[in-house]
Parts: sequence; structure tokens; C-alpha cells
Amino acid sequence: MNVLVFSGPEVLPLSLTQSITSLRSLLVPNYAVQSITSQSLLSHPWSDNCALLVFPSCRNALSNPNISDRVESYITNGGAILSIGARVRCRTPHANSSRTLEGAMSNINLTGERPIRLSSKSSDCTVDVFLGNADAPSRLAAVRTNDGEPATPIVRLGSSNLISVKGDEGLEVVARYADVEDAGIAAAGCRIGKGRAVFWDSLIDYTLTAEPATSLLSNSSPPISPDEIAAAEEQRKAFLRLTLKRLGLVPPEQKSAAASPLPQILTSVPSKAWIVERILHALEIVSLEQSYTSQDSNDTFEFHAASEEWKVLQDARESATEQIHPTSWQPKIVVVCKDGVIPPSARTPLFDIRKFYDELDAARRSSKSSAPADGWGIGEALLYGEVVTSTQTLLDKNTRLLSTVPAPLLSLASHQLAGRGRGGNIWLSPAGCLQFSLLLRVSLAQLPAPRLVFVQYLFGLAVVQACRQDGVLGSEGHQIRLKWPNDIYAVRADGEKRKVGGILVNTSFSSGQVEIVIGCGLNVYNPPPIQSLLQLVPANSDLQLSMERTAAIIMSTFETMWETFLVHKGSFAPFMDLYYDRWLHSDQLVELTTTTPHQKVRIIGITGDHGLLRTMPESDGWSNAGSYIDLQPDGNSFDLMAGLIKTKT
Repeated sequence: MNVLVFSGPEVLPLSLTQSITSLRSLLVPNYAVQSITSQSLLSHPWSDNCALLVFPSCRNALSNPNISDRVESYITNGGAILSIGARVRCRTPHANSSRTLEGAMSNINLTGERPIRLSSKSSDCTVDVFLGNADAPSRLAAVRTNDGEPATPIVRLGSSNLISVKGDEGLEVVARYADVEDAGIAAAGCRIGKGRAVFWDSLIDYTLTAEPATSLLSNSSPPISPDEIAAAEEQRKAFLRLTLKRLGLVPPEQKSAAASPLPQILTSVPSKAWIVERILHALEIVSLEQSYTSQDSNDTFEFHAASEEWKVLQDARESATEQIHPTSWQPKIVVVCKDGVIPPSARTPLFDIRKFYDELDAARRSSKSSAPADGWGIGEALLYGEVVTSTQTLLDKNTRLLSTVPAPLLSLASHQLAGRGRGGNIWLSPAGCLQFSLLLRVSLAQLPAPRLVFVQYLFGLAVVQACRQDGVLGSEGHQIRLKWPNDIYAVRADGEKRKVGGILVNTSFSSGQVEIVIGCGLNVYNPPPIQSLLQLVPANSDLQLSMERTAAIIMSTFETMWETFLVHKGSFAPFMDLYYDRWLHSDQLVELTTTTPHQKVRIIGITGDHGLLRTMPESDGWSNAGSYIDLQPDGNSFDLMAGLIKTKT
């Protein structure tokens, strides 16, 4: 379903941007939030697939009066409307009576503006919505909802109450101002026919972490601390989320309620149901009529057959809300889906497995990928868990699973309780992050050990290339770049560079083969202050990010590159030019702190033999620059902001 934000010439550009940004942060991926022009509102068949129509703050009244009729028809037939910063006048029959002076005056429109008129037969209430109040200066006002939540500052236009209620019935007050004597109405709602409407007097869509709120907050007395601003911003979003729920929308629960791991679900692409059987055979699991327990080096795994009731998953979800010590996070439960069974999306609300396989099939057909005759493609065998300890640890630290489970195997999670990063760092798992580990197995004849260093470069390049595809960021994907050795960065429109992802590669050798576990975390939906892909999507763009599609396109993109990589026995030469075009460091001058004294060096590139970062000392004008200084990726850390390369600690 769509959430459409009116973008006619009456709308202030800043208001349009703020509305779309705020709504996307709360509604993606459950709804597609995009703008709609006046022409499209009048001529396109948008109403059947529209969950909510939003009118941001406007500079003046509607330029086309026919819009009012289209809007009234939409809400009367079950639609939902949210107006922000508009003047609203609600009248009941008693108040409308022309037999009283007040009633007669209320029927007179002195401005000549044509409002959006909404009439409710059930309550005999008429609501007039007058767009165009943006000339009033903005200020902060304390707002409190009726559910007892503490007051929070919200940007407001002017000081006069825009919502006027005449009569005892009609509008239901949703929120009031807490800083005025008459406790004026900050928000109100009503039923119109089969539909619903909420009207906000204040600018509930304006974030408190950007202009104009930041300037207003900086001049507040007494001063407001950063922590107080952050808390107020969360409360503002909570107000807006409640508004959306009142309008019948269902915002996604981006955070699992589980405080301990949930079962992982083993599935395969439905067209290759035999994949799961082959995995069970390799693990020597003959039958699942009863649960099967396997002790491994780091974890104990308990395998269960999937049932129509998904009882194992449901029982675990109900008990996982209790805080228990990590030492009690055993056994790790795996629900096995045989015969092409895929769990319904209601059982995996944060990641739709069937949608992932559909997107993977489309991406593989687009890239013309072909799986081996006796095997399967990357991503076609999936182990998904809503909450896990660490996708990397589950594969890399359990030696029996690592050495026997057929590859490729993708382990993906919506939340990690103990994610791993490079150099022993903990990878935090905030809501909206795509995190996974990919197990590959290849002979050392195909991929010589000295070339394994290039795997992290190759996968990072695949992620960046995937972000440029239409199914992810499209034309906005040029903002995603590589930071040596294994970070993914966004270069924002203002030039600021912010990390959006990272890559970790672990290897294990046995019998002439190498098991490679590639771990990746990519911020897709994360709200500020964490930088994510979603924040790179312009407010007026129709681009719709999807966690499932992003994962699928990354798998397909990497698979194509991986095949070329193996054909060239691990040579990075076919990718070197593209890698340089996508990274941040060509000819960059940095300070090398691994030498005494510290030394200014200029980055030249990557060595083709061992994947070292090649630098050249800068000449000081008195001496020759000297020979190259090559740096290993595993032993050094690149502080991009400070322009320093230092020893990894």
C-alpha cells in the first residue's frame, strides 16, 4: 500500500521533505511513501492502493478546487487523511444554525478560499480544511497527548489556534498545547463516512534534529541538552506513530521483543526443495520425527521439523522476552523446512523469506547467473533467524557445521545479540540493519591461499555495485563508496562521509580446500543519527527500498563477480579499475603513524600480488621520496576522518 504526500505548488518544499522523511522512517517497509502531484491526484487511479493521503504545510490555498471533491470522495469511501499545519473548522448542526448570530457568522467565508470540505453523515459534522498558513513565523510549543505521555516540544506556526471546534460533537481532541492557558488543540481527529482524518495544528512531521527546530532549540531558555533533544525527538516520533495507528496504519515493529536468540529457519528456494534434504544428509540427520541434537565446538544445535502451527517458533518467541544470561543461550534451535515449505510472512515479520527468493530469482535472471548442474546458487540455501547471537560465530566457530554443511549457505538475521566486526570489534545490530554471513567452499587449486586477501575487496565492491542497481538505490547509488580495507561509506550531498556497512572475512583450511565465511552488515532502514541507505533516497523519489531485494541483489551481484574471480584463480586484475573508481582514496595524502617519526604518504593503490595498500612517501623538497611503503589490511586501521593510518589494536 502507498502513503501519498501531496506535492502540489501550494506545498512548501521544506515541509514536503520533512513529511516524507519522517513518514518513511516510521512506515518503511510496510508502506511505500511517495509524493503525488496535483495532476496525478485528479487524473490517476491512486485511491484504491492508498492507505493514507497527507497534506503537508502549505504556503497558500489549493489552486485547483476540484481536488477537494476528489479528496472527499476518497475519505468517504474508507480512505485516511492527515493534514499538518492547516486551519481546520469543525461545525455541528447546532453550531451551523443560521438562527443564531454565531451560526450565521460561521457560515461566512471572508477569505474567499475554497477549503477541502469533509462531511460526516454519521455525526452530522462538517470539517473545512484550509491549506495555507505557512507565512506565520515558526516557534516551539509544548504538546501533550491525551494518553498521559510527557509534553514534548513541537514546531508550530504562529500562536493562534488553527483548529476550531463549534459545537459539542464532531472532532475528538488527540493532543493539546501544554504551554498556553487555554490548552489549545494541537491535534484532533474524526470519522468521515467510512474513513478517518487527523489534523495537526503543529508541525508533527518536523524533526527536532534539523532546521528550523535546531535554531529554535539553540535559543531556548533554559538551554536544552543534547540528551533532552534526543529524548524529545523520540517522543515526537512516538506522537506521529500514534497518529498513524489512529488512522488505521500498521507501522513496522523494527525491533524484536526477544532478549535471547530465536530459532533459525532452514529453507531453500522452493524450486529446489532437494537442497534442504542434501544439507540434512551431510549433517547425518536421518529423521526429524523427533528433535535431533548435535553438539558442536561452540554451540549445541537442536533440529526440529517445521509444523503447520510453527509451535517451536511460537513457544520460543513467547519465552524469549525474558532476560537470561548468555551462558543459557543453548541449545540453538533450527526449524527445518522440507519439501519447499516457506514460513508465512507473519511468522517472520522482519524478513519475508518468500519475497527474498522471488527477488533473488529476478536478480539472477537479470544478471544471467547459472548455478552448477549439481549444486545451487548463492542465496538459494538460507538459514534465517530473527534474533541470533552472531551469524558469523554460528558458522565460523562451529567446526563440524563449518566443514560438513554444503555450500553456499547464507545465514541471515534481523538482529544480533553479539555481532562480530573486524579485529574483534563488536558489530552493533540496530533496527534496520541487514546482517548476514555467507559460507563458501573452494579448492586451493581454484583459489590459491595468497589470493584470499582479495575476497574482502571483492565482496565490498559487490555491495557497492549492488547499491547502484535500480532495485536498491538506482541513480542515488553513486553515493556509496569503499573505504580500505573493508568498510562501506556513504558520501552525502553535503560532502560528509558516513559509514553504512562493514565486511569481515574468516577462513579455515582442510584437505586442500578453504572454507570462507564472509560477514557483512549494511544499514538499510536505520533512522538518524545512524547513517543508512534510506536516508539517501530523496524525498520526492519513487524509489522503494526493500530489505529482501537488497539482500537478493547483493547475492546475485557477488555471485557473478565470484565466478569471474575463480576463473582467474583469484586474480583481482579484472576488478582493479572498477575498485579504484569506487573507493575513496585515489591520490589521497595521509599520515602514516606506523613509522617513527610519523610520515606523510600518498596512496597509490592496491598491489596485485598480495592486496597490500601501496603508498609513496611525500617528498619534503630536500630529499627523495624513496620507495613504496606497502601496508597489510589485517594489521592496519584507516582513520578516514583524521587522514591517519595506524596499527590495528
